[in-house]
Amino acid sequence: MSESVAELAAELPLIDHHCHGVRTGTATDAEVQLLATESDWPAPPGTSVFDNLFGITVRAVCAPLLDLPRHCTAEEYLRRRGELGGAEVSARLLAASGTERYLLDTGFRASTITTPDELARLTGAATEEIVRLETLAESIAPGCTAAGFADAFDEALDTAAANAVGVKSIIAYRYGLDFDPAPPEPAQVTAAAGRWLTAIEAGAPARLAEPTLLRHVLWRAVELRKPIQLHVGYGDPDIVLHRCDPSHLTGFAHATRTTGAQLMLLHCYPYIRQAGILAQLFPHVWLDTSCAVSHTGPSSETLVRESLEIAPLHKVLYASDAFGLPELYACGSWLWRRAVGRVLDEWLADDLIGAADARRYVEMLGRGNAVRAYGLE
Repeated sequence: MSESVAELAAELPLIDHHCHGVRTGTATDAEVQLLATESDWPAPPGTSVFDNLFGITVRAVCAPLLDLPRHCTAEEYLRRRGELGGAEVSARLLAASGTERYLLDTGFRASTITTPDELARLTGAATEEIVRLETLAESIAPGCTAAGFADAFDEALDTAAANAVGVKSIIAYRYGLDFDPAPPEPAQVTAAAGRWLTAIEAGAPARLAEPTLLRHVLWRAVELRKPIQLHVGYGDPDIVLHRCDPSHLTGFAHATRTTGAQLMLLHCYPYIRQAGILAQLFPHVWLDTSCAVSHTGPSSETLVRESLEIAPLHKVLYASDAFGLPELYACGSWLWRRAVGRVLDEWLADDLIGAADARRYVEMLGRGNAVRAYGLE
């Protein structure tokens, strides 16, 4: 094998199986800093988000792509970003990610970011849609009746999913992963829809957090037999972290193992090992480390190693979970390639794998597994 695994990983076209669009227009400095963290509060005076592990990576990896020296200051980086403008920054950094295909979750703050078609035009890469279940349910709430909710959601999901490669649930945010794994009865769905719609009519936001309805839309997605992405672990302050442990999904994994649906566990930090165990035990469970890689920066190699500890290599995928900032695409790709290359080069050096397997595993992890999971070819 003339090339190292690291060299192969650095050149491999990636399929980003879970991500979002980039921000349209040019973000202000304050917006850049908020988009660079899962937190919803700004850095205290005298500090910067560029001092966290993602920000450190941005100044190392992205600065040269914007004609700046590595490790420039935060002020220099933001000034140059503003000079170039959002479109040019996005074009440069997305190209640097080496992504050949994007699978976009379009259900979060969609009006502020690029659509799948817009991202495809910007990058020249194939772009597919992932439908977010809770957002879809919220979109049909106006004018819907309790008795008609189930049929209205069925129709909306069939329409939305017709041209999508998968769906996503954020039940981890809205309730937790410790939900009743059984599908609710029709009468329970009608009663829960009545409670939810009544609250909306009284002025509550149309935010779906009713546990019976969350289970209903999830089980309706199971019937589609398309991959179901599930948020796991680390996320913004809405989550209750211990209830996002994927081991809570064991009952649901048992209940769905023969349905034909695939369960795609996203992020998984700090529960990567628990997700890996589920991926080994169940034929339809997969995992990635996505946004946790970007946000752990120099430490991200540890996370990628954990994802390869016990899960079969044909069940682990690449994703960036990038939202808004093209830096998240560029850094997520660079860090993941760096980590996978180092880990597999060690296995190769220790004669635990052969050169042919090294090449095959890099391709599986970076794109091949996504092709199989989502039926992309």
